[in-house]
Amino acid sequence: MAFSDHPILIFDGACGTNLQQMEIPDEAWAGCEGCNEVLNLHGPEFIVRLHSEMLDAGAMVVETDTFGASSVVLAEYGLQDKVKQLNRLAVEHARTAIAGRADRYVAGSVGPGTKLPSLGHIEVAELAVSIREQVEALLEAGVDCLIIETCQDLLQTKTALVSAFEVLAAGKIEIPVLVSVTIEQQGTMLVGSDIGAVVATLEPFELFSLGLNCATGPQDMASHVRYLSRNWPARISCIPNQGLPEVVDGRTVYPLSPSAFAEQMHRFVTEEGVSIVGGCCGTSPDHIRALAEKLAGVTPKKREVC
Repeated sequence: MAFSDHPILIFDGACGTNLQQMEIPDEAWAGCEGCNEVLNLHGPEFIVRLHSEMLDAGAMVVETDTFGASSVVLAEYGLQDKVKQLNRLAVEHARTAIAGRADRYVAGSVGPGTKLPSLGHIEVAELAVSIREQVEALLEAGVDCLIIETCQDLLQTKTALVSAFEVLAAGKIEIPVLVSVTIEQQGTMLVGSDIGAVVATLEPFELFSLGLNCATGPQDMASHVRYLSRNWPARISCIPNQGLPEVVDGRTVYPLSPSAFAEQMHRFVTEEGVSIVGGCCGTSPDHIRALAEKLAGVTPKKREVC
């Protein structure tokens, strides 16, 4: 079955917080601790293991370990000349994990970077060059779709989409492009745009889906998901954190249990027509397993867009 033919697509869970739970030796970080992408080069077994655990739990789509694999982010570690290599390796590791599994897919992850154009951190032209380079590498390596995720700035999001679609057009490549924005607890993106502005801005792009990820748990996404359900014509995704983080005994923890997480996501699917689900910060293979079990045989509600 083709990626786009599945009524529900279950993405994997968190990357960073799950890697933090593993005992990864110092040499695998190669002096770049905190740069998860460097593990593609020096600790591939940990990336393959994470993908495999998510797939075993029921994930249908694994995201490449490339959230920060653009030249803008990698330059902070002196790795800006390894964009193509790290993105290629990340896709290879995801392919290794899904080998022999039917109807499993690799999503090329493109994060927001660490410099936002609306805040004057970076010029649009420089950001566009960086994104094109990463997207070209992901496409050459053979991803099944692209996910522009954790978008915090509509100018950054538009720049990423224009760049991605230019690369796709130049290569005469047709694959799904998904966008996932981050709405903070106060109800807007980091730079102040609300979900209505997001829909109006992204409507001209031929997106496979639009949705939400990160920042909050599913409960705080409910009103935004409801708006998308009534106003966005294509598919909707929801990939929340494991609730809002709390500090307990000096450690950051996420409170939502796998069953509670799955129950809230089930409501989004059956009541709001969400058809792409998964987990962001804090979500473990157990959360994805509970989600897959809860959604077995479930059909998303048919939506009527205003």
